Amino acid sequence: MVKRVIIHWSAGRYYPTAFEKRYYHYLIDFDGKTVKGNYSPEDNDNCKDKHYAAHTGGGNTGSVGICICAMAGFVSNSTCGDYPITRKQFEACMKLTAEICQKYNIPITEDTVMTHYEFGKKNPKTTSKGKIDIIYLPPFPWLGKNDIGQFIRTKVRWYSEKLKGV
Repeated sequence: MVKRVIIHWSAGRYYPTAFEKRYYHYLIDFDGKTVKGNYSPEDNDNCKDKHYAAHTGGGNTGSVGICICAMAGFVSNSTCGDYPITRKQFEACMKLTAEICQKYNIPITEDTVMTHYEFGKKNPKTTSKGKIDIIYLPPFPWLGKNDIGQFIRTKVRWYSEKLKGV
């Protein structure tokens, strides 16, 4: 049963590779286009069969993995590499997340829509501990790493209301 969305950056370039498609359900390219990965979200209902998108160590079961293709060369907020997340990618990711939340009836809370970084902080006994995606959003450099999750959820809620026609 799909119960949450975990958002990532690829730490790669702007277009998804065959390798990246193995690990995420959806990938957002430079143009804001959604590219499907090799597995459906329903494949993550049962991760014991080894036929699932392994995007979040310790958190794959019931989780949809969305990846923004960007951030190769990221070292710190001031050394963001040659492939920073763009505003277009960010907005496309937020809209897609809202669509997925509506499709699977997922409430938009800190336990159901989160970054990989947040998952690792909440689950320190998993291999996701210490993951840095997403601790910096180049289109919004004023956001601190611990504020990004809430910013994302607020944006997803906005898109969700827009999709409902409210």
